[in-house]
Amino acid sequence: MEWQQFEYFKTLAQLQHVTRAAEALSITQPALSRSITRFEEEIGVPLFERQGRSIRLNKYGELFLQRVENIMREFEEGKQEIQDLLDPNQGEVSIGFLHTLSTGRIPDLLSAFRRSYPKVNFRLGQGPSHQLIAKLLAGEFDLCLIASMESKAPIVWKPLWDEELYVIVPKDHKYAHHESITLEQIADESFIHLKEGFSLRITVEQLFHEAGLTPNITFEGEEADTAAALVAAGLGISILPNLKGTDQSKIAKIPIQNPHCQRTIGIAWVEGRYVSPATQKFQQFVMNQF
Repeated sequence: MEWQQFEYFKTLAQLQHVTRAAEALSITQPALSRSITRFEEEIGVPLFERQGRSIRLNKYGELFLQRVENIMREFEEGKQEIQDLLDPNQGEVSIGFLHTLSTGRIPDLLSAFRRSYPKVNFRLGQGPSHQLIAKLLAGEFDLCLIASMESKAPIVWKPLWDEELYVIVPKDHKYAHHESITLEQIADESFIHLKEGFSLRITVEQLFHEAGLTPNITFEGEEADTAAALVAAGLGISILPNLKGTDQSKIAKIPIQNPHCQRTIGIAWVEGRYVSPATQKFQQFVMNQF
């Protein structure tokens, strides 16, 4: 069955006149008649009642016309939806990013981009790096903003910015007013960590490992905001980036003197995979920002 047959059937059903329908479709009358006959054979029943030169839908044709109209409408809407996605000035961009970026960098980037492209829509998702990469590979995300990683084909990762990490303590903690601190000084403190597999945890554990230390972990969570809130409640300390946009009235952040602690955030995508023009524009925009 060919797509043209649906169009021919719909036109003939609306005009109920073979000659006028053929003229509207810019084909010959015999060609239209042959197409409709083949169409009816594939459906398995006659769809029209023919009396001399007159032709009109029978009960089967009336029923089937509704289905054909639905099919053609869905097809046209699908085409339009794809064209909208391909429009660089609107379309949709799907992005995965680390929880710790949700209160500062991501809102700032989206706001700046939408000032130039207000019709572009975003589909956002958060999680640890390993989950984001899995969803990137599965096609659920176009781009991911994640911490540094070893690029393995087909993933491409490019660095964007460095982010300093701080020791976070309650405001009334003995170290709260220190201008800097070392990992050795906090080695015996109750430590609030993110769960295993999270990129920030991997980075912090590597820092402790290089210093020959093992943190005393008392709480584990999935979000940096939760870790900061637990610190504010006096349940321990943590190492976190600057959580812009979160309530820091009950915590103090102290630069780490030795070793210097930071992580690199970059953008990842799947090499060779098609992405929409809107996604290409956002990717270039982000890379230009840094």
